[in-house]
Amino acid sequence: MDERTMIDLHTVPLFLILPVCFAGGIVLGVVHFRALRATADLLVRGERPFLGLALTLGRFIFLGVGLYVAVLAGGLALIVALAGILCAKAWMLRRVQAGNT
Repeated sequence: MDERTMIDLHTVPLFLILPVCFAGGIVLGVVHFRALRATADLLVRGERPFLGLALTLGRFIFLGVGLYVAVLAGGLALIVALAGILCAKAWMLRRVQAGNT
């Protein structure tokens, strides 16, 4: 077995990749939407604009890297990661509507 075979994600079975990508998508979504909420709070209060800018850039970079890793595992893994992000979004919105922060 050579080094390309050992690091190629296409050799890992889908029943292992898909749950990991879904869980990773949930983590990406929770981090993304918490940072979005923190950024919005900073903008509304008018405090520390550079922290808001850093949070925005960090959100997009984190999301981009996470989705890039999912794309390396294939198109189906990317869709499953996106589903995890959308589930995290729904969960975060439900928490906000319920009054929990």
